[in-house]
This record gives sequence, C-alpha cells and structure tokens, in this order.
Amino acid sequence: MDFAFIITIFLIGFIGSYISGMLGIGGSIIKYPMLLYIPPLFGLAAFSAHEVTGISAIQVFFATIGGVWAYRKGGYLNQALIIYMGSAILIGSFIGGYGSKLMSEDGINLIYGILAFFAAVMMFIPKKGIDDVPLDQVIFNKWLAASFALIVGIGAGIVGAAGAFLLVPIMLVVLKIPTRMTIASSLAITFISSIGATVGKITTGQIDYFPAFIMIMASLIASPLGAMAGKKMNTKILQVILAVLIAATTLKIWIDIL
Repeated sequence: MDFAFIITIFLIGFIGSYISGMLGIGGSIIKYPMLLYIPPLFGLAAFSAHEVTGISAIQVFFATIGGVWAYRKGGYLNQALIIYMGSAILIGSFIGGYGSKLMSEDGINLIYGILAFFAAVMMFIPKKGIDDVPLDQVIFNKWLAASFALIVGIGAGIVGAAGAFLLVPIMLVVLKIPTRMTIASSLAITFISSIGATVGKITTGQIDYFPAFIMIMASLIASPLGAMAGKKMNTKILQVILAVLIAATTLKIWIDIL
C-alpha cells in the first residue's frame, strides 16, 4: 500500500462523503464507480466489484453518523419515517448483503445499474409544493413507506450501497416528504440500512479492511461538512445536483454493462 494509493482512497472517501452529507445519501452512488475505476486509471491496484461493495457498505455506516449528527437539531429528523423505513430496510439490506456472496460481479453491476436507472427517472419527475408543508405537519403512508424500504434494502444490500440514492427519490416523489426532511431522515435510515449490509458483508468476508479504514477516516471529516453546506443551499439546487449525479453514474454503469 503506497502513499499514492492512500491519498487516492482518502480523496475518493472525502469527496463522496461530503456529497453524502449535503444530499442525504450514503455516498455509494458516487464512491462505487470511483473506487471501481479511479485506482486503475492511475496505475494503482484495482478492486473487484465484491471488494468495492464491502468497502462501500462499512464506509457508509460511518459517513451517515456524521451527517445525522449535523442534522440533529431543527426538526428535520422525522422519527416515524425513520422507524418504519429504517426497520424495513434493515431486514432487506441484511438479506441482500448476505446473499450477494452468491452473485457474480456482472450480476452485482447489473443490480446497481437497474437501481440507479429507476432513481434517475424519479429525480426528474416534477416535485411541486412539497417544501410548502411545515415540517411538523408532514404525513405519509407508513406501510407504503415500509414496503418500498424493504425492496430497496434487498437491492441496496447486494451492491453495498445502503440505498439512499433510491430512498431519496421515493421520499420526494412518492411519499411527498419536504426536501430538507428527506435529506436528514434518509441519512438516519441509511445508517440503519448500512448496519444490515455491513454485517452481511463482514460475515461473508467481502471487506478489504485497510482501504475501508482510510475511507472511514475521510467520511468522519467530510460528511458533517457536507451536511452543514446542504443546510444553507436552496432545496431546488440540492434536487438538481442529486438528479445529475445519479443520471451521470447510471449512464457510466450502463455503458460498461452493455
């Protein structure tokens, strides 16, 4: 493990975690392709898809802790939403994380591409009036939320992504949750999801611990900084940034798959 490798992994973790805290996602939508493609681009050791998903899963666990801590005040965390979606996604992510050991690398990339495609489509659906509802008056269908979270958890557990990149569009478009509450609550739900995915990856030996440790250090620094930046940004800008990131990553993954 040379110095160039350590710096590259740290920067990948820092950039991904900063965006994670800002947009309410675990960051794997960004870090998955970065870990897969950037090290070989600089002549460094390449990770397999299984290694990338393992590193992503454990890193998301720590990145979301920092983000939730930054959003703990202000009424942004919806406890009912976190309990219903968090419980369902925990079950699903453990099933997906454990079962991913049985899948090929091409299968993992295909699942990731499908999830990202649906997330991209939903992010471009107009979201009118969702930010006009006061945070203390937000209501949603609890069982619909739990059902979606279970499905997302299974798929996300397979790719080690915790699922926030798909949860955020569902919360905005289907459940009609205001943008800042979506960002804060999705970080908490993603933290719960990452527990199941991480346990599944650890028990099946899919984690390369040294690069994972570097990513964790980067995320503990960057995620709270991103969350503080996200609180100051216009909600429409936050939605556009997330939509563009998901769309770009979806395009790159599907080009490689096809």
